Amino acid sequence: MPTFASFDGLRLNYTVWEGDDAHRPVLLQHGFAADTNANWISTGVVAALRKAGFTVISLDARGHGRSEKPHDESRYTENAMARDVSALLDELGLDEVSMVGYSMGAIIALAATAADKRIRCLATGGVGAGIVDFGGVDLRVVKPADIASALLAEDPSTVPPAGVPFRLLADAVGGDRKALAAVALASREGHLELSSIGVPTLVLAGDQDQLAAEPERLAAAIAGARLVRIPGDHMTAVMSPAFAEALVTFLSAPHPR
Repeated sequence: MPTFASFDGLRLNYTVWEGDDAHRPVLLQHGFAADTNANWISTGVVAALRKAGFTVISLDARGHGRSEKPHDESRYTENAMARDVSALLDELGLDEVSMVGYSMGAIIALAATAADKRIRCLATGGVGAGIVDFGGVDLRVVKPADIASALLAEDPSTVPPAGVPFRLLADAVGGDRKALAAVALASREGHLELSSIGVPTLVLAGDQDQLAAEPERLAAAIAGARLVRIPGDHMTAVMSPAFAEALVTFLSAPHPR
């Protein structure tokens, strides 16, 4: 698997599936504790995009997958992860891409799109009003400290209930729980400049996803954004065939280049 040195020297892993020249390449950014396989390959998203002819690029975020995993919180700011996206575009020499992010990856994708004009089209999944109210994860549902506690607990029976899904996912994919705890603790309440996003945007949200509550508020905050609700909760909505279908339909539509 190819790797590259990001802006601060951290080596990150990425995967490219070549498609045709009729479509803009699609860059995928997975969610917290997941990786390219868990978020995009096993769910059928990569297969659906490739069937439609897209060149697909997936980035393993720092601390995840096959990318390097320092245990220092300072290496995991949202700004650093957004800069990783731009660094990958530099590495691949791409002038334009469409970007898709899920959960943590959606936060990264929103920040990257606001900062990098090479991202010409955007789709988010697994986020909703938490982006508007907190600039990231919905703190009414789960707090970063609870996620970190869940990941670092020696005894799984002591894990805070809100952190259980993240501990289970991290263990299922063989994640580095100390690195992931650093990722969680580095996330902070802030503000995303949603008004500066002017590209065609699709907001995908599971109809039972508490972390994507009130997605209509997120869509309303981005000029011209469209909302599509998908069956499922935070962990299952991305697995629904409806997710990949809506994504392919949106990305295949004529958008300004």
